[in-house]
Amino acid sequence: MVLNEAAARLGVSLRQTEDQLTRDMLTATAGFINCTAGVGGDNPTEITLPDIQDVNRALLGDDAYTIMDNIEGSNKFGSAPIRDAYFAMCHTDLSKGLESVAGFIQKNQYPAPMRALRSEWGAAGNTRFLLSSVGSITPNASLLDKDVYNIIVAGMEAYAVIEQDGHSAHFLYRPAIFSDPLAQNISVGYKFAAVPKLLNDLWVLNLRCTLA
Repeated sequence: MVLNEAAARLGVSLRQTEDQLTRDMLTATAGFINCTAGVGGDNPTEITLPDIQDVNRALLGDDAYTIMDNIEGSNKFGSAPIRDAYFAMCHTDLSKGLESVAGFIQKNQYPAPMRALRSEWGAAGNTRFLLSSVGSITPNASLLDKDVYNIIVAGMEAYAVIEQDGHSAHFLYRPAIFSDPLAQNISVGYKFAAVPKLLNDLWVLNLRCTLA
């Protein structure tokens, strides 16, 4: 039981580490667009629907395929059809700002909410937003010295995580008899060799914004 619990916790740590490395790669290498349609007087401004549409137009113009299919409308009160969409990955701090975007549809308003991902917050335009507490933030980078939030908007096959020499992740455990001269302490951990890589830099953009 103890080893099972350790393996589960280390598995979460492993995948979060992979996510953070991929996040940092995308933030550092993807082309960016600053939000400019907000009214906060900063540069970039808070996120608005015209800013999201600008990113959609750029990706469509570069022939980036959407990742998710549309969800057809249904006869349900308060629901709305969802367009085929790109994924936008961003920090949880943007949850309030996204709900202020004109036409934003929360995932509970989807005609089929079960088709939303667990981390999905909702959709606007041709973009569905995924929130994470490890989303990308550039501290004090705006004109008014506020934190800038990086929203990574990606099309299909825009980037990948490549295993080096076929070396997939490994859970490592050595019992105390092999780890400690006095056989008192065990060794447990994980290792992996992988690199995140842009496959086509025209199919991913960083939409930069601040909080309202």
